[in-house]
Amino acid sequence: MKIPKITIYDKYIFNQVLITTFVAILLFTVVWIAPEMLLNTIKKTLEGVYSVKTAALVLFYELPKILGKAFPVGLLLGTLFTFDKLSKDSELTIFRAVGMSFSRILAPVLVLSLIVTGLCFVTYDKLIPLSCKKLDIIKDHRPSTQYIYTQKDSSGHPTKAVVISRFSMDAMSNIIVLDFSKKVYNDVHQLSEIYVAKTGVCLKNKWVLSDITKYQISSDGIFEDIAKIPQMDILEGEAANNAHTLMTYSTKKERDITNHDLKNYIKLLKQENMQEEYRFMLNKYLQRFFHPFVCVLLAIMGTLLGFSKPREQRLVGFTIAIGAIFLYYITLPFFDLLAEKGVLHPLITALFPPLAFMAAIIGFYKSKDL
Repeated sequence: MKIPKITIYDKYIFNQVLITTFVAILLFTVVWIAPEMLLNTIKKTLEGVYSVKTAALVLFYELPKILGKAFPVGLLLGTLFTFDKLSKDSELTIFRAVGMSFSRILAPVLVLSLIVTGLCFVTYDKLIPLSCKKLDIIKDHRPSTQYIYTQKDSSGHPTKAVVISRFSMDAMSNIIVLDFSKKVYNDVHQLSEIYVAKTGVCLKNKWVLSDITKYQISSDGIFEDIAKIPQMDILEGEAANNAHTLMTYSTKKERDITNHDLKNYIKLLKQENMQEEYRFMLNKYLQRFFHPFVCVLLAIMGTLLGFSKPREQRLVGFTIAIGAIFLYYITLPFFDLLAEKGVLHPLITALFPPLAFMAAIIGFYKSKDL
């Protein structure tokens, strides 16, 4: 297959779309997303929470999260406005007169869209997790929250539940351990002991509790004995490591995790039989690979809409573009929910929005005389 030679027209279209897309990304960032973040940062600076240097760093490290949203939208608006201008200036007529087909005119746009797709992928995989980590350091943010870990036997029945009221890094406080290891008959487990500890720590391959009160429970559900224990281990080996990993990731949003770490986290969720969390995270993981290619679809849509000739059609095209973006993004949480609840397989929920978008664009393309 012979690769077409790059012409001066290709370079011209590429540069025009590139410049307009850059401006659209900048405007979208400044007007749509950044104001609230900027005002919050200024407020904290005036209150003395941030120094001027810290405020500048906060804004810098917030930038990747903004760009992740701005890239696709900026590309759509960039192609739309570029081809709208080319149409008004009769330059598209010139391109057609020199023998350029629609697909040939579209080629430079596709090249740019693939570049933006790569930027989106790198942004979500590397830049956003790194920036979130830097922001945690700058803001001295130490996650402190609740967590419940359930240990199960080979049949999937719970044998131990650890309820942690507060944890930060490797330190825990106000821990309750429910021991269900006693079997009444067959696979029926009964709560036999309750441990209430004031503090605990996650060591390598071990969870250690301190200042513990032990409550022994009879088969009738009555407290038989109460004892004080200075220290005890509640989890050891792989169970301790898995619980610590799950507890650590529970404080993070999916966007804060790199692809490599997210893949390992998903494997651990499946291993621990945490089905809802597993399906949700698998869906978000697959989205990272499929959804950046929406940039290509948006570029094609912007080009198609920009080809509209009458001014009324161009206005309609702009409205359709904004509506398409809005519809696409508001449906994503719906498909996240379908994956989480097991209504649809995560592969389907991750693929369906971009495929539906692609089908709509193909239908729109066939309806136009190009």
